[in-house]
Amino acid sequence: MQPLYLTLAVFLLLNLGAGMWRVVHGPTNADRMLAAQLFGTTAVAILLLLAQAYGIPALRDVALVFALLAAVTAVAFVRIAWPNRETDHDAD
Repeated sequence: MQPLYLTLAVFLLLNLGAGMWRVVHGPTNADRMLAAQLFGTTAVAILLLLAQAYGIPALRDVALVFALLAAVTAVAFVRIAWPNRETDHDAD
């Protein structure tokens, strides 16, 4: 089963190469951010596969931290890219 996990990890690593092309040539900042999200989720998947293949539970913890950082990064990008437009919905 270990060769299957390693093969899948290499396949995901090649997908990161395709994502890198989108980061460099993305027409908009949103496209670049989505590619960066791809890096985060793919890194989590690779770490989980390696943790299973080699039996290193610490890699699962690192994958969890990467997943959290990817979510925080996406929220920070949205807050910066689309600033809060104050609208008074509560005023009656």
